[in-house]
Amino acid sequence: MGTDAFQPVQGMSDFEAPEVCLWRALEASAREVFERYGYEELRTPVVEPLGIYLHSLGETSDVVTKEMYNFEDRGGRRLALRPEGTAGVIRCLAGKGAEGLQARVYYLGPMFRCERTQKGRKRQFHQAGVEATGAPNPRVDAECIALQVALLEAMGLKGARVRLNTQGAPHERKTVADGLRAALEPVREQLCEDCARRIDQNVLRVLDCKQESCRKIVAEIPAPVTFMREESRSYFDKVRTLLEALGLDAEQDAKLVRGLDYYAHTVWELTHDALGAQNAIAGGGRYEITFEGKTVPGVGFAVGMERVIDALRAEGVRDEDHAPSGGVWLISLGESALDANMELACRLRRAGIRCGMELEPKSMKAQMRKAGRRRANHAVIRGEDELREGTAVLKDLSTGEQRTVKDERLFEVGNLREVFEWET
Repeated sequence: MGTDAFQPVQGMSDFEAPEVCLWRALEASAREVFERYGYEELRTPVVEPLGIYLHSLGETSDVVTKEMYNFEDRGGRRLALRPEGTAGVIRCLAGKGAEGLQARVYYLGPMFRCERTQKGRKRQFHQAGVEATGAPNPRVDAECIALQVALLEAMGLKGARVRLNTQGAPHERKTVADGLRAALEPVREQLCEDCARRIDQNVLRVLDCKQESCRKIVAEIPAPVTFMREESRSYFDKVRTLLEALGLDAEQDAKLVRGLDYYAHTVWELTHDALGAQNAIAGGGRYEITFEGKTVPGVGFAVGMERVIDALRAEGVRDEDHAPSGGVWLISLGESALDANMELACRLRRAGIRCGMELEPKSMKAQMRKAGRRRANHAVIRGEDELREGTAVLKDLSTGEQRTVKDERLFEVGNLREVFEWET
């Protein structure tokens, strides 16, 4: 199999220290912010029935037609790796009756799309998101946007910009689509191949095309809001007014759309300059999903974790800054010291102190290097002389200062913090 045998599947990644330490820090920030806003965690499977996505995302969406991993299991069931988080969450909540129709949940985890890999977008990617089910309410939409901004700030990423638009009420989808088709039909031949197809299949996606020729055409046609009723416009105006009251700047972008079929009313996207041309870092919107005859309205968002990490690194954040630190490293000089230090390590760990040691004989230099890599605050050094005399050398790894202490001080759990003088 060659060297490829040691590599993950194309478009997917292994995460190890110190990189994984930054991931853990961001996940901890997400949980703290979500729970501060009153959301509870929900974990759904990464594999769902294929029909959930065909129905909720739309059979003509790019996710379904081009990007979704789907397969048949041994029982003949058609399944899919989840390409996004909302559909599975709603599948779960729809079965909970009235409780599921008034829920606030969050999720963290991997998603899968079989698309061309690029910076910040891999075939296995990770999202942190929320869903708040309930009838359309501009206050809930505004709070959800405020939550997303607060989440990015808690992760250490400031300066994200909010782009905002409306896709109108669900019953206006056909009216909006018909209006856009009528505007685009005369210029169909000037559009790219994908957009020419989208006029018939999913016309809103034409507004999201990144090709310059299509963007110029889209700039000249009426915005979707032109074809909406006054109620939808008033709903959107209320969201904007609430965001202003919350001190959040949101730029109205009349051509912003979300590509999945379930979106209605407020939609938004957050961008950040640190990402360069591909600057979208997160997005969300209000939706209405029908599952097994039960309609579930709600609003939610997802933050792309890889995008956040790319932006943080562009601003100078280092993975190693989030690695665990503190505690003690035990240095063993000789076989007898190894055995004695194993007992000491057990006592320290039970006392809640971070503690590490080598379990095979190593030179003192090698052990001290390991202590430095593990960012320990102190080292406890014991060899044959120390064991015979019932002492240990305690070294402060930040200053290089050291002193000799009696063994009993190390083994008196009540005195550990006094002896070592570090925070656990």
